[in-house]
Amino acid sequence: MPMDPKTAQDRIGQRIRTLMERVNTAKANNLYFYNVPVEEFQGGARVRVGGKEMLMFASYSYLGLIGHPRINEAAKRAIDKYGTGTHGVRSLAGTLPVHQELEETIAEFKGAEGAVVFSSGYVTNLSVIAALVGRGDYVFSDKLNHASIVDGCLMSGAKFVRFRHNDMDSLEQRLQSVPSDATKLIVADAVFSMDGDIIDLPRLVELARKYNAWLMIDEAHSVGVLGKTGRGIEEHFGLGDVIDIKMGTLSKTIPSVGGYIAGKKDLVEYIRHASRAYIFSAALPPAQAAAAAEAFRVIMDEPWRVEKLQANAQHFIQGLKERGFDTLFTETAIVPVLCGEDETAFRMTAESFKRGIFVLPVISPAVPVGMARLRATVTTAHEPEDIEYAMDVFVDAAQAVGLPLRQPTP
Repeated sequence: MPMDPKTAQDRIGQRIRTLMERVNTAKANNLYFYNVPVEEFQGGARVRVGGKEMLMFASYSYLGLIGHPRINEAAKRAIDKYGTGTHGVRSLAGTLPVHQELEETIAEFKGAEGAVVFSSGYVTNLSVIAALVGRGDYVFSDKLNHASIVDGCLMSGAKFVRFRHNDMDSLEQRLQSVPSDATKLIVADAVFSMDGDIIDLPRLVELARKYNAWLMIDEAHSVGVLGKTGRGIEEHFGLGDVIDIKMGTLSKTIPSVGGYIAGKKDLVEYIRHASRAYIFSAALPPAQAAAAAEAFRVIMDEPWRVEKLQANAQHFIQGLKERGFDTLFTETAIVPVLCGEDETAFRMTAESFKRGIFVLPVISPAVPVGMARLRATVTTAHEPEDIEYAMDVFVDAAQAVGLPLRQPTP
């Protein structure tokens, strides 16, 4: 029977009231850290927030490329040449030479035959998954995949099958449970955005080949972070060209905005003609496309940035463990500092702010109840003394809020 409209309205109203109660309580206790304005980037790892200089430990700019002179200049030249926008969507007068240049640069960087660019990373996953699979097909997704992957799987209409996080035995069991002749797509993050751990790509590739499945990997947090030269998870594992659909973003290590798919030429051309988000979304502004292209070239020209980031990440993770913090299974620049309850994470954030460290909490439902954490990130812009200071601040904050620490790990 159809739902009573009043009941539906009451449910919506209850959801709004529940959320607002949570928000208002946090604000009343000075523990509200949603959309905190960063007023100024002061170069390197420092920002100005609330009129106060702070060390930034919440940045996705893993290689410290925000404000890089070459990237800024590329964006300015694009504005001077093309203006601030385009004449429409890519297929209707919106394509500029700078878009083609960006796609060629991405393909070169990723060792792929071609690439196609979208206006955001979120819509890249949403639209591409839906363009590749549909009713009667199967899509297999790691349980901790990004929301954009989950939404893309659901929107596709394919049978949505989730497997336990980074558990290849769980994935194989699920692959065995579907018809052998069914169309199958496996999707996973390369680096998981809340935990910082790395997908078991070698085993994933093995299973994709064994069960005749396509493999799509989201490299939003692995480009610039993994591999000797920052080219991502394939380079990290020394596997060569093994991922069918290489997805990435242009808003993290790459200081711009947008998303992309790289892969075989026919795949790229299919997506260009079949993805609704590509066809119906506005083209990237020229300055953003030019900035992204130049950023990839900077990574290739300045490999020391990747080396320093990886050294900083190792320093940060090991130092936190030695001080008794639980950082889960991270191996990357994303370092969860486990706090437990949401309230503890909020209070840890407040204490860190007082001491000049800009770091933000992640709470339920973004993570399971009881697994709230500070989602700390380290970048190339940090110096060893910055990292030492941040870790000491976390210890002081833990003591101030009563967060018990483990026995130090040698």
